[in-house]
Amino acid sequence: MSCSTGPSRKHSRSSNPDVQFDMPPAVRRIHRDVSSNMSGTLSLPSHRRPADHEVRAPRADIQALRAIAVGVVVVYHFFPDLLPGGFVGVDVFFVISGFLITAHLIDRPPRSGRDLAAFWGRRIRRLLPASFLVLGTTFVLVLLLAPATVRTQTAEEIAASALYVQNWFLAGEAVDYLAADNAASPVQHFWSLSVEEQFYLFWPVLVMIVSLAVARRRLRSLRGGIGVAVVLVSVISFSASVVLTATDPGSAYFVTWTRIWELGVGALAACLFPAIQHVLAGRRGLRTVLAYLGIAGIAGAAFIFSESLPFPGSVALLPVLSTALVLVAAVERDRLSPSVLMEWRPVQLVGDLSYSIYLWHWPALILLPVVLDREVRGWQKIVVLAGVVALSWATKRWVEDRFRGTRPLGRPLRRSFVFAGVGMLVFVLAAGATVHAQARAVADEQARIDALVDGSAPCFGARALIDTESCDPHGTELLTSPGFAAADRPDPYEDDCWTLADYSETRTCEYGSDAPDATRVALIGNSHAGHWLPALQEIAAERGWRITTYLISVCYTVDVKIDLGSEPASSNCLAWNRRSIADIANGGYDLVVISDRTYQPIEGYDRADNATVAQEAYGRVLDRWSDAGVPTLVLRDTPYATDLANVPQCVEEAGDDLAACDGTRRREVVDPLADAAALRSDDPNVRLLDLTDRICSTDVCQSVVGGVIVYFDRGHLSATFSRTLAPDIWATAKGLL
Repeated sequence: MSCSTGPSRKHSRSSNPDVQFDMPPAVRRIHRDVSSNMSGTLSLPSHRRPADHEVRAPRADIQALRAIAVGVVVVYHFFPDLLPGGFVGVDVFFVISGFLITAHLIDRPPRSGRDLAAFWGRRIRRLLPASFLVLGTTFVLVLLLAPATVRTQTAEEIAASALYVQNWFLAGEAVDYLAADNAASPVQHFWSLSVEEQFYLFWPVLVMIVSLAVARRRLRSLRGGIGVAVVLVSVISFSASVVLTATDPGSAYFVTWTRIWELGVGALAACLFPAIQHVLAGRRGLRTVLAYLGIAGIAGAAFIFSESLPFPGSVALLPVLSTALVLVAAVERDRLSPSVLMEWRPVQLVGDLSYSIYLWHWPALILLPVVLDREVRGWQKIVVLAGVVALSWATKRWVEDRFRGTRPLGRPLRRSFVFAGVGMLVFVLAAGATVHAQARAVADEQARIDALVDGSAPCFGARALIDTESCDPHGTELLTSPGFAAADRPDPYEDDCWTLADYSETRTCEYGSDAPDATRVALIGNSHAGHWLPALQEIAAERGWRITTYLISVCYTVDVKIDLGSEPASSNCLAWNRRSIADIANGGYDLVVISDRTYQPIEGYDRADNATVAQEAYGRVLDRWSDAGVPTLVLRDTPYATDLANVPQCVEEAGDDLAACDGTRRREVVDPLADAAALRSDDPNVRLLDLTDRICSTDVCQSVVGGVIVYFDRGHLSATFSRTLAPDIWATAKGLL
């Protein structure tokens, strides 16, 4: 396959083998113009290449596309109801980057390591000074102003962003159900920049390999060889995107190989550009139609798409191909064409500032409420946006433009790489120091908490709601700090003892006694079973239990198929349940403890019938264990902090008011489906334990009980509070043993 049409001429090593098409002068000018750097600027004729410091005129339609891309992203983030699909602006950026970089590499193909280093050096000088400025400013503000509950997470993400692997970090978070309740990081938008930087790293290597192969085999078309490579990479990436979007949409949104095809479409447009211009020569009307179609496609995606749509996958074809249409249309000035608006100075200005606007807008949106100690609304967001534009203009003038040329980092070339390496190292070390300091503070607090759990404080944690006459239900002071509570998770999280993602594997872990005669206990369910483990470990330490965990994310313990949004996940969830239920029935356990949060529907049934079907399924599971001689303790699911994004963060912001983050019992107490099955069972080997009254009074569910923060997020018990419930669990469990 060849991306070029028409005759090509024999060329020297320093010339472009595909520039010399037999085309009209106007079309040849457009073709020459597309050979540009990442700022969207035009190249000079091939006989005189510009130095890095020379200023070149931007191609107006590309700058306008940049303005559209950053505009829809910013509106989506600031006013999501106006543009529910504004996230497609990132896809527009991807296509533009693929187009410009590939055009540049075709015009100046790397032939040696020195050429590659020169290319990467330009990328460093173009992108890293501004990104390091934003990361550094954000880091300082987080350390000075942000709650302790978010410092570890933000520090880790800043390190990942500085290394340009933030997309992989977030992909790992996406498969973690618990991460859904994490506060938004002020640097999470660096995921898209990470994808692009990874593209810049390997794409010139690919082009160099192709160019050397073309030269060795004395082929006529470098452009054609690059085109073949682009098609192969893009087809593989698009296939991966479609498959992973269906099976693991959280990861699919972030990982590089599901996004490269979008840059590949831009690259293919660069390969085909001269041929397309030959066809469009003299056809202004057709160019105008193509440009309008492309703009309409981008706008339609921004208005029609929403977060509920599986993305990227095949759905991303609309914004991606629409952007490519605008690029290859290369619309000319005409009173009926979009060039009138594209060339409007404010549009061009936003295009010029698009990189800095993208960098600054998200930290401003996330951190400003922290600085002001109140939510930013309505007209205030307009003021914030004006400030972002002003800050972006200053960054463009004094940072982006200052470092783009050969001075001060371009000569000698190694200065660029020293700058990148030192900068990344500084961020990694600073992030590591922050994470270490937070971990040390948590460890110190843990030692103090252990002493309180052991009984030295009679009103500590759940004990405060046992003796309400002697104890203040909330406590007289906060005994677990918000920073400690946010990290106060059960051991399986640290031990990676969960079945996650597509549920294709089963992970079990053992805790407690190793004695041969230890009481064997199985704990099964999703994350709302996992948060009971600390209480069971307290019992295990005293009673000689050995606990085996069967823990899975989201999926709950029934023998029917749950609709989890994708066929592989649903099928694997059912297989996991059947396998785990059988293992427990045949495993010689003395007791099984089960708890689940049940909010996903059963596949194939109406919502109205869902509860009945799930209850019957739970009943069959309980009967199977009972028939196998294994007694079962069903722990009712805990209340959920419905109105809060994160309980420890709310408590920190509330200061001394320990009741500020409470919620109503009617809203927060759930109706778990396993409970009904346990209540309907007349089997003496099945017991239901409801500990809601250890968190809630008649009308109120507390976020702080006996000085202990109840949750480590918005619905999972903190390990410390769970430990204070051990006496209640033992009081019921001992009757089953």
